[in-house]
Amino acid sequence: MSAYKYLYLLSGLLLFSIACSKDDNNTIPKENSITGYKIVDTGVEDFYDNTSVIAEPLSNQAFYGQDATYSGNQPNYTDNGDGTITDNITGLIWEKDMGDKITFDDAFTKAENSTLGDYSDWRVPTLKELYSLINFTGRVQGETAIDLFIDTNYFNQPIGDVSIGEREIDAQTWSSTAYVGLTMNTDETVFGVNFIDGRIKGYPKFKPASGAENEMYFRMVRGNTAYGENDFIDNGDGTISDLATGLMWQKADDGISRDWEDALEYSENLELASFNDWRLPNAKELQSIVDYTRSPQTTKSPAINPIFDTTEINYPDDNSGGHYPFFWTSTTHLDGVNPYSGAVYIAFGEGLGEMNGVLLDVHGAGCQRSDPKSGDINDYPQYFGPQGDIRYVYNYVRCVRAIKL
Repeated sequence: MSAYKYLYLLSGLLLFSIACSKDDNNTIPKENSITGYKIVDTGVEDFYDNTSVIAEPLSNQAFYGQDATYSGNQPNYTDNGDGTITDNITGLIWEKDMGDKITFDDAFTKAENSTLGDYSDWRVPTLKELYSLINFTGRVQGETAIDLFIDTNYFNQPIGDVSIGEREIDAQTWSSTAYVGLTMNTDETVFGVNFIDGRIKGYPKFKPASGAENEMYFRMVRGNTAYGENDFIDNGDGTISDLATGLMWQKADDGISRDWEDALEYSENLELASFNDWRLPNAKELQSIVDYTRSPQTTKSPAINPIFDTTEINYPDDNSGGHYPFFWTSTTHLDGVNPYSGAVYIAFGEGLGEMNGVLLDVHGAGCQRSDPKSGDINDYPQYFGPQGDIRYVYNYVRCVRAIKL
C-alpha cells in the first residue's frame, strides 16, 4: 500500500478517536460526528470446541483463533433519554422502540415523517447498518428464544406472539436492502436481521398465499450515512485493503473446503504478502464485504466486489456451475439442543434450500446462517429445517488481518 493510503487511513482513525471522546459523565453530543465504517465486535468472550465450552486455547492448540481470541471494537451505547440510542462506535443513532409491525412501504413513510428526539432525518437502515447491532452472545433453541442477539439493556426487542400462532422467532427486523434476485423462484425479497435467532435472511415482501404486503418490524436510524460503504484497494500482492474498516483481506480463497476446526488452523498458519497474522474473520467482519448489489441470478457472480476472486462451485442437484460457496467465520452460533456445535457462515452464493424435492434460493445471496462445525464429508450436503437449508459443513475460507500502522 502507498504511503499516501496509509496516511489517509491514519488520519481517519485519528478523527474517529477524537469523535469517540466523551466527558467524565459518559455523555456525548446529540450530533455525533463519527464517520466511516467501524465494525462493532460480536461481544463473544467464551471459547468453544465442536461440542462444548472450553478453556481459552493456546496458540499451538486446536480451536485457537476463534472469535473470542481477538477483541475488536466493543459495543458501546448511550441512552439519550429521548427515545433514541447512540452507538458510540458507529456514530449511528437508533430508535429505542420499534413500535408495531408495518409494511415495507409504510416504513419509508414513517421514517420521512418521524421527528423522534427532535430530529427529522430518520431513515430505514441498510442491512449493514442493521447488522451492526447484532451480538453473538445470544442463544436460541429452534423456535424458542433464550437470550436475544441484541443488547436489551438499550433496545426494546419484542419476540413473536405465540398466542396468535406466531413462533417466538417471528419478530424479524427488516432493512431497506432489497434482494436483487428472487427467492422461492418468484418472491420479491427484503433482507432483514432476526435478533431472536441470530441470522440474516431474505423475507418475501408479499404474502405468497394472498399477495398482501407482509408486515415486519423496522428500527429507524440516523447519522453517519457513510456507514457500510467499503473503500477497497488491490495491493497487488494477493491482498485487498478496505480503508473504510481498516481490514486487509485475502484476495482469493484457496479453493479448498474445510470443517470449522481446520478453517481456524488454516487461517492462523497462513503466510501471505509477508504477513503471518492472518485469522478467520468473525461474523460481522465477513459480512462487511458482502456486496448486496450482486448475486448469481442478476450479475452471474457471487455477492462480493469483483476485486475479489471467489471459487465457483457446482449446484448440488445437477452439478451445473455458476454457484458460489459458503464461507466460515470464527463465530459460534448458539442454537439447538447442543448450542456449541454450529458456527456462522456467510453465503456469497445463493442461500439454497430444498423444498418438495426442488432446490431453490430460499434465503438470498448474502444471507448469514450456520452449519454444524464437523461431520463426515461423505455425508454432506444435507438439507435441514422447514425450508430445507443446505448444510455443507465443509465450507470455504477468506482470511483477514487488521491493518497496522
